[in-house]
Amino acid sequence: MAIGAGAAPPHSPYGGWTEDSSTAQALPDFEQPLLQAHGAVQARKQDQAEERDHEAQCSPDADDGASFVRTYFNGLNSLSGVGLLSIPYALAEGGWLSLVLLLVIAMVCCYTGLLLRRCMAESPAVRGYPDIGALAFGAKGRLVVSAFLYAELYLVAIGFLILEGDNLDKLFPRTSLSVGGLAVSGKQLFVVLVAIVILPTTWLRSLAVLAYVSASGVLASVVVVFCVLWAAVVDGVGFQGKGRMLNVSGLPTAMGLYTFCYCGHAIFPTLCNSMKEKNKFSKVLVICFVACTINYGSMAILGYLMYGDDVKSQVTLNLPEGKNISKLAIYTTLISPFSKYALMVTPVAMAIEERLLAGNKRSVNVLIRTLIVVSTVVVALTVPFFGYLMALVGSLLSVMASMLLPCICYLKIFGLTRCGRAETLVIATIIVLGSLIAATGTYSSLKKIVHEF
Repeated sequence: MAIGAGAAPPHSPYGGWTEDSSTAQALPDFEQPLLQAHGAVQARKQDQAEERDHEAQCSPDADDGASFVRTYFNGLNSLSGVGLLSIPYALAEGGWLSLVLLLVIAMVCCYTGLLLRRCMAESPAVRGYPDIGALAFGAKGRLVVSAFLYAELYLVAIGFLILEGDNLDKLFPRTSLSVGGLAVSGKQLFVVLVAIVILPTTWLRSLAVLAYVSASGVLASVVVVFCVLWAAVVDGVGFQGKGRMLNVSGLPTAMGLYTFCYCGHAIFPTLCNSMKEKNKFSKVLVICFVACTINYGSMAILGYLMYGDDVKSQVTLNLPEGKNISKLAIYTTLISPFSKYALMVTPVAMAIEERLLAGNKRSVNVLIRTLIVVSTVVVALTVPFFGYLMALVGSLLSVMASMLLPCICYLKIFGLTRCGRAETLVIATIIVLGSLIAATGTYSSLKKIVHEF
């Protein structure tokens, strides 16, 4: 359904055609499309190509869309998850004072999420993140945004598989399987088995249905924090970690992991378009960020107080072996990737399906999504460094998708005059901060990955 103020014109501001201009309804907080900013009409062939890409992130829900609560669970699930396990490690890398950076990054990412929402409201043809890039910079903008968007989602999905393999190997050490003379054991075996179990969830195309899966992931995040607290208070681990106030050399890694915790921007346009009441998406977004920040902050403080600088890249790997609460924490941790993997790969899969004109061909869609899962398994087996990989994703791709691109596109679409001096100053500050995180974090993460090899 096209989104616009009043009756939308049949032609988009950058050459595409709206999905249903005759039924476009006005929403209270929407403004008129900026038709003047994108004057030239592109050729019909390019129109059709862009229209297919428009559909890449639209949820083809059979009903009228997801409710406020369902969107909240999907949004919360897109922000919470495996980042929760690495947040104590991030705090250990940066020291206690780096908690201020966690709060700052949370506020910045929430603000840039709201910028994306305003960009979407600027034109009825904007239905996904790549469309925002196209509205701002044309075809080149679409290409750049798509590249960072899909690379981020793809690598995050790989991180899920690595996490599953690590934790299952801790639960069932020395497990092996021999098939046709080929022996597979340990993390490698579990990565493959997990991928097989996750595969059917990637075949779901409705975000309204996927919300039920997301709800389990949100609950799992809360349970993991409780389990870590239980291990400290009841199981005798205690709060013996002294920690450091500040570790300057570890700040790049810490900032990258903090940013990774809030890397849901790639999903936000998809979630917004899946809502029945799209004008309430900004409210959903703010509530999700507040809830996630409370959960992340609690886990970071707990984990660092318990283990100090000895905390591992996944805090569950530090928990005492043989304890029931440790097993519960790990089992619960395993739920998050199951609930979130499909949410990450859906935009990637739908983009490929639209480019290949797969449409509603069920068999082709299943094949595409299966091949995506297989490819993530191959990469997960090749680069099994969870902490470093997530820091790299956060420093390079998440910073681009969550900080830099929303600000740059927003300034281009609205212009300095409409933004005002105060807002322009805030956005410029975010761009400087994001560039610093991207440069230092990417270098640090790549250096550590190369060193491990």
